[in-house]
Amino acid sequence: MNPILLTPILKNYIWGGTRLKTEFGFESDEEKVAEAWMLSSHKDGRNIETEMPILVKLIDARDKLSVQVHPNDEYAYRVENEPGKTEMWYIVDCEEGAHLIYGFKKEISKEEFERRIRDNTLDDVMNYVPVHKGDVFFIPSGTLHAIGAGILIVEIQQSSNTTYRVSDYGRLGADGKPRQLHVEKALDVTETVPPAVPYGQIGETAEYPFGKVRTLSECQFFSAYEIDLDGNFETTPTNFLHILVLDGEVTVGDVKATKGGSIYVPANCKTAVNGKGKILVSTV
Repeated sequence: MNPILLTPILKNYIWGGTRLKTEFGFESDEEKVAEAWMLSSHKDGRNIETEMPILVKLIDARDKLSVQVHPNDEYAYRVENEPGKTEMWYIVDCEEGAHLIYGFKKEISKEEFERRIRDNTLDDVMNYVPVHKGDVFFIPSGTLHAIGAGILIVEIQQSSNTTYRVSDYGRLGADGKPRQLHVEKALDVTETVPPAVPYGQIGETAEYPFGKVRTLSECQFFSAYEIDLDGNFETTPTNFLHILVLDGEVTVGDVKATKGGSIYVPANCKTAVNGKGKILVSTV
């Protein structure tokens, strides 16, 4: 089996923008595209027949997303019949002054968390973080979070679509009704503490003849690397690779791709990668 160029699955939500169409060239009859699922075998959007343990998305948040949390594997398999969701965000681009929500400013009790949800004072204890291009956020299951307005990100996550909304700012959905919240489940799974891992401009960078490689994340669920490619290298991955082209032109085996290209490299497939540009490589 050779490398495959994948067609993204496009999703539109009320907070989405137009950059995935105008800058990445994704075609849609919808005015806006919120997400492009670049690698997915999930039942809610599949672009590859091989079962994948991870899901890779491009997300264009024109408006802010709901405040939300995801369960761990134990809870999700028991309650939702699918894996939990640990994820990582890589900031591709953002407007000046953009920020996101990442955990709490201080540790609070579950009782205080519930009270603040009910009386709309949760904003006072959430951790707001300014973001910059190239920032990285590792978001374990149980972490309260929300992408802010004006942010374009790559999300690498477990293959799960379970999200518990804590707050959606009173917005109405396409049906004209308030979007559903999942407060009781969120109370079950949320870790009401500040972030426990570093974030921002993190990750060791190493230089190779073909370019610079920055380690973005290595955890039990996935590994992710940013490569500023200027040359070529060969790889025979023990597990699959997913290559997302963020800029430039790249050839992977016989597959040529430009910005927005999504390439799946099967396990044990000896492959040459060459070109000039920025790519994100993910695997398990």
